[in-house]
Amino acid sequence: MLNKKQFIVIGSVVILMGLMLSMDIQGLVKPKEGSAVPASSAAPVRELSLDDVSKASKQNLNANLNKQISDLEATLKGASDSEKLSLYKQLAQQWDDVNLAAPAAFYYELIALKEPAYSSWLKTGDRFTDAYQQTADTTMQPVLVQKAISSYQQADKLQPNTDKVKTGLGIAYVTGTPNPMQGIQLLLEVVKNDPKNLKANLNLGLFSMKSGQFEKAVERFKTVISLAPSAEAWFYLASSYENMGKKSDAIGAYLKTKEIAADPNMSQFVDRKINELSN
Repeated sequence: MLNKKQFIVIGSVVILMGLMLSMDIQGLVKPKEGSAVPASSAAPVRELSLDDVSKASKQNLNANLNKQISDLEATLKGASDSEKLSLYKQLAQQWDDVNLAAPAAFYYELIALKEPAYSSWLKTGDRFTDAYQQTADTTMQPVLVQKAISSYQQADKLQPNTDKVKTGLGIAYVTGTPNPMQGIQLLLEVVKNDPKNLKANLNLGLFSMKSGQFEKAVERFKTVISLAPSAEAWFYLASSYENMGKKSDAIGAYLKTKEIAADPNMSQFVDRKINELSN
């Protein structure tokens, strides 16, 4: 039987894949012909509080889960300093359990401030990364990206030059800063040291897709699939093949996506794609 988190992840697979492909990556994606180039590539950063994020995220919860989290938040408001750490951990786990990364990330940040360790800051950075990749709110993304970068930098101070931090920073620099090549270089360093690094290869593949380098993307996704086949990786491989005009390869990869995802939304999407590619 699927647990609560698995159910939410599977049900959201098409949406999350679409968000990843739709995110603008500054400096990698060429503007469309005739479109104006913005005077500044840096997105405006707004204020974003934990209360704001929690309130917005609760709209995705059922009444029972909403009450559980609201009760913990109410307890936190009246808690002593010695009690807060335990409540931060409970709330972070609650949000993790429903796969809502943004509020979880804010609580992991509070945990890291109280228990400053490499692992704490790395987890915080990873959750902020999940958060900016999940959200379609373009005003929230810059805040979450900057928080991810800051968290990884704190982790790097405690344990310098690790591949995990380089990977997280690389993804964030490419996704949300005006200097994407700084991030690409970090990711290339990671795969040079560890050619089978799953996260670095996946994201280098995504960035290759965004810049129209589909041959490179295919090789990255093949590496990812050889290490850990997933619906996500097969989907991106299929899309890369499709953009290269390799219809039969694209159909085969889309069918693997459908098989692994075992999700009605994905099945309907794949069926439409196969019909398009077959005609």
